[in-house]
Amino acid sequence: MLFSCKNETSNDIKPQIETVKTVLTADDIIDKSIEISGGENFEKSSLKFEFRDIYYQALRKNHEFLLVRITVKDNDSIFDMLSNVGFERYNNKAFVKLEDSIAQNYEASVNSVHYFSVLPYGLNAKAVNKTLLKNEQIKGKDYYKIKVTFNKEGGGEDYEDVFVYWIGVEDFKVDYLAYSYNEDKGIGMRFREAYNERYVNSLRFVDYNNYKPEDTSIPLENLGNAFENNQLKLLSKIELKNVEVKLIND
Repeated sequence: MLFSCKNETSNDIKPQIETVKTVLTADDIIDKSIEISGGENFEKSSLKFEFRDIYYQALRKNHEFLLVRITVKDNDSIFDMLSNVGFERYNNKAFVKLEDSIAQNYEASVNSVHYFSVLPYGLNAKAVNKTLLKNEQIKGKDYYKIKVTFNKEGGGEDYEDVFVYWIGVEDFKVDYLAYSYNEDKGIGMRFREAYNERYVNSLRFVDYNNYKPEDTSIPLENLGNAFENNQLKLLSKIELKNVEVKLIND
């Protein structure tokens, strides 16, 4: 009887252990992805790289930035400079006055290269809207899938572009991304596959295989499946060369 009572008492007071599964939001996933890719060091960095024989430099510190593209031709150097105060172009040391429409095109071009170079940094900007889609598997690896849109105010000239990011469930790294954009003939789409991952002074950089869907009726969100089914055409490679990073002390 004593043995029986002790067992009953023990069972009554035994704590019930339940497994609590943490549900991550789109913001949580992006935060973790930025952190694993360099985190706060992006905010205090000076970096240089070459892309398609053009030189790029970026300086970021205390929420201020300067993004530069340097094109060298013959004895001339063209400096396209985008900062918190706007866009400017210089031919050698001489300021070049541009029409607004032309300046906007140059600004978008400079911003685009720098934007892609440091992804997922930048996806926490105020103009960015993130939506968590259904998880997906590509090449046997599980991914969070996040759709990104932009507000008109603060979203830049290409605020109507739509992005989808595939972020590893285990490592929180961006391995694939897709985006749609306006072009003369309608809506264009691209899908990028990251490769050649490397860390330079704590910041993560990758190159991309750049694909285009041959069937333009495929929805943007389904380009991951299309990639798996060999329905995309390789257009080009996006390669950053001679990457240099210096961290700036406060």
